[in-house]
Amino acid sequence: MTAVLRMMSCRLRPYLLAAHGLFAGACFGQEGLGNDGWPAALTAELKAMADVRSEAAQDSLSDRVKAVLRPVLEGDAAFDLSFAGIPITVVDAPDGRFRLITWNLARPDGTHRYEAMLLANDGRRRTIHELRDMTGHIPAPEAAELGPENWYGALYYDVVPVKQGGRTWYTLLGWKGQSRVETRKVIEVLSFRAGRPRFGAPLFELPEGLRDRRIRPQRRVFAYAAQASMSLRKDPAGQRIVFDHLAPSRPDLANDPAFLGPDLSYDAYTWDKGLWRFQRDVDARDLDMDRPWNAPPKEGRSKF
Repeated sequence: MTAVLRMMSCRLRPYLLAAHGLFAGACFGQEGLGNDGWPAALTAELKAMADVRSEAAQDSLSDRVKAVLRPVLEGDAAFDLSFAGIPITVVDAPDGRFRLITWNLARPDGTHRYEAMLLANDGRRRTIHELRDMTGHIPAPEAAELGPENWYGALYYDVVPVKQGGRTWYTLLGWKGQSRVETRKVIEVLSFRAGRPRFGAPLFELPEGLRDRRIRPQRRVFAYAAQASMSLRKDPAGQRIVFDHLAPSRPDLANDPAFLGPDLSYDAYTWDKGLWRFQRDVDARDLDMDRPWNAPPKEGRSKF
């Protein structure tokens, strides 16, 4: 876990508290908080999660976080409120379509449970959706289209909206602590159908060696060693997502995430003609990827 915290401090400074498992609870109701009281109450109880060791206590505190958040999100100013300084992740759609708040519960066994509240605005009315993390019941996460009640939990830290056929797809970037030996990064797709949020869409072109698959992935999931550090971020210059290329420490360990890590080259997804098209060996020197940039190795990628 110590290695994971070092990784998070370098790559996800705004979300460092997530790796500590501080996203969990509030013991204050809304009565007496006033317009300015909820941030202090929420912050105090989220930070208190650091001292909680039992899953039952974590779950109880997380329910109380929701009890604090719901009336805040039901208020007229919900989209304008600042969450600065509160140890929780907030992603806002640039077009005002949603505000997505996520937090995690770091279990004593090294696994994580994720929580989320999604405030959606379709221009006529606002709705609040609680997302239920069902990671353990999603055996093939890249293949499944999911809903609020069956969510592949993660802490989201950025969004890249794209359009296809008059519809907007919100591409979310997320961090997912998985176990003591494995961490994941996720490229998720959020859309709305008849006002209901849907997660996943077959918008991802696969790397060349995998393009014989008949069905494109609904989302991309990158699994790697917990002691490693993978960068996944949007390119501010355009509709492109750039990320570390993962390679095994030895060729015979290629299928074990516990032995995968960055090899100092980068891949990307670029939005083109309705698809996130895969690009290998992109030049990331103009992006702050928090690691040295090497000319991508063409052969023998084996060490990280």
